[in-house]
Amino acid sequence: MFKKSLPLLSLSLLLAGCATQLTNLTPQQQVRNANNLYTVEVAFNTRQQTLRWQTIEPKIIVGTETYEMRPTPLLTNRWEGLIPVPAGTSVVRYRYRFDYQYNRMGNPGADNSISPEYTLRIIDQ
Repeated sequence: MFKKSLPLLSLSLLLAGCATQLTNLTPQQQVRNANNLYTVEVAFNTRQQTLRWQTIEPKIIVGTETYEMRPTPLLTNRWEGLIPVPAGTSVVRYRYRFDYQYNRMGNPGADNSISPEYTLRIIDQ
């Protein structure tokens, strides 16, 4: 019985060891500004030992549009980017997508992580 359940147990431990977490660091509301660009920030945490950190390509997804992100200074696991919010709009929904490669036998593998949807409210003063 134990020998039959060992492969299943090994697979579940392997999958649990590769957990990736995206943490939204952006406030839920921001004051409207003149240029209509708003900064969003995310932390990327993973226990995946084989991840190739130099291959990470983070993006912000707003509807069907994507916006590039850049690493924050002095921190290796945080990225920030700007999203446009038109003057007449007070709510924008967005999510993060991280594309990356990881080491495996032979050529590197490709994978991604997508966050849940977040809402940013723009308030007028």
